Amino acid sequence: MPIASFMVPLGSPVPAFSLPSIDGGTVSHDDFPEASALLVAFLSNHCPYVRRVEAAVGALTAEYADKGLATVAVGSNDVVNYPDDGPEHLREQAARAAFAFPYLVDESQETARAFRAACTPDFFLYDRERRLAYRGEFDGARPRNDVPADGASLRAALDLVLAGKDVPEPHTPSLGCGIKWKPGNEPV
Repeated sequence: MPIASFMVPLGSPVPAFSLPSIDGGTVSHDDFPEASALLVAFLSNHCPYVRRVEAAVGALTAEYADKGLATVAVGSNDVVNYPDDGPEHLREQAARAAFAFPYLVDESQETARAFRAACTPDFFLYDRERRLAYRGEFDGARPRNDVPADGASLRAALDLVLAGKDVPEPHTPSLGCGIKWKPGNEPV
């Protein structure tokens, strides 16, 4: 059953995080001081909603990197019960989708809880001051529909944020597979 993202209040500061990357090393929220915007995308390897847009996510984020966007993806699913979302499979996904950004592993699920991430994919776009400027869908593409996976919704938000403008509401919530919480980690 698809889950919609929580609509975290706009203007919220980026939650602090410091997580291991699938490529080694650690990446944190403050590793991108020169970036005009920061996109934090909660993704997974097994979810058909993510699979439907992953190549477009790779292409769009590469295009906007040249315009000042820093991107990180976070994998927060319980890998004991969902082994397809383990680091080795996230590396395969990153290669398949041409992700040119860090893909981080949130084993404790604390980062997903801090962001109030609900589903995969779930997108959080922060402005230069690292205040939430957009949260919502990548575009209208879903499994079993013919809407192009072109990132139209996120692209419109990026253009505004990178121009120093607000993204007018309403924002369409992201829709996807619910994050696979470990017992006791479910958000309240």
